Amino acid sequence: MGMASALDTLCGQSFGAEQHHMLGLHAQRAALVLLPVSALLAIIWGNTKTILISIRQDPKISEEAGIYACFMIPSIFAYALLQCLVKFLQAQRIVFPMVITSGTTALLHAVVCWSLVFKSPLKSRGAALASSLSYWINVLLLVAYIKLSSSCKRTWNGFSKEAFHSVVPFFQISFPSALMLCLKAWSIELMVILSGLLPNPKLETSVVSICFNIFSMIWMISYGLGAAVSTRVSNELGANKPQAAQLASWAVLFMSITEGVIVGTILILLHNLLSHLYSNEKEVIKSVAAMAPILSLSCFLDGIQSVLSGIARGSGWQKIGAYINLGSFYLVGLPASLVFAFVLHLEGMGLWYGIICAFAIQVVSLLIIMLRTSWEEEVRILPAKTALKRVQDSTAPRNIAPNSEC
Repeated sequence: MGMASALDTLCGQSFGAEQHHMLGLHAQRAALVLLPVSALLAIIWGNTKTILISIRQDPKISEEAGIYACFMIPSIFAYALLQCLVKFLQAQRIVFPMVITSGTTALLHAVVCWSLVFKSPLKSRGAALASSLSYWINVLLLVAYIKLSSSCKRTWNGFSKEAFHSVVPFFQISFPSALMLCLKAWSIELMVILSGLLPNPKLETSVVSICFNIFSMIWMISYGLGAAVSTRVSNELGANKPQAAQLASWAVLFMSITEGVIVGTILILLHNLLSHLYSNEKEVIKSVAAMAPILSLSCFLDGIQSVLSGIARGSGWQKIGAYINLGSFYLVGLPASLVFAFVLHLEGMGLWYGIICAFAIQVVSLLIIMLRTSWEEEVRILPAKTALKRVQDSTAPRNIAPNSEC
């Protein structure tokens, strides 16, 4: 739910500016926007099979994916609320309770998933249902913490009608936020779909899916760094400390580069082991192992862009980020993937070459924006201040002349 990323800007800057009551309002407003969007996504997921078959995917794979997606529909609404709660707590630098709730959920998920997959007739449907249940468990645990903990007394004052005000201005920030994340995610997932159109679709889909799975697992590290820098930058800007925001940006960027080198080296050295973890078929193992250097480079670049995107979200540059992602992935990355895979016949490896091209353009563009930024000017035009003013204007009583005539 990329639209929840607007809270990186609004909640973070509001907390830094000590406008504590606004955090709860922003979180409620986000939920009001995300839940209807989740309903639209549920309709799309419910028609997954039809959509996949219409774009000439394998009928058996399409049918299985369609069933799995239907059982995952409850998770859409849970994930929307979960993101609102997570952003609400992250902005206040309340991290450890989220680690505890996530750890508890993960332990329960292992038991529930094992039971539904191996001890029930649901099989793969059980895995989807287990994921949905786990998301809802996590939501309930975080709600309980926010309601009972003294840490959130200043920021959560219960449900308020004010959350219905300034929904449109919130949407103006949340929509570009969603585009920033979704344009990237959709392009990578589109690579999996395109792999089904290659000469050996079962092999290529397996290889690309495994690489995507490894990539997503490593991305969680980068996402954590991006979330941390987003919170820190937004807090410092809200507190009118532009130099601290700039220092935090460079510090986390250096951490990302270091992490990328370490993880990339591990990927290359352990490529055979990683291949065996996902498949027993020799052809698949060989193909995944051959992808290790390319996957390593893409993870390195993605780590840098995740931090730069986090800085962008914390600073309120969502619109700029959306334009950059649109150009990087759809004007450069996707066409390059098609050329490498279908024209030059590099197949699955060619699809990832296109992704690397997109990441390179994205990193360079975001880095240029960061280098040209005047942090003192960023403090002056904080999105959170504008949002607060709009809420105050919309809720302020209107003056009526005492002797006015009807």
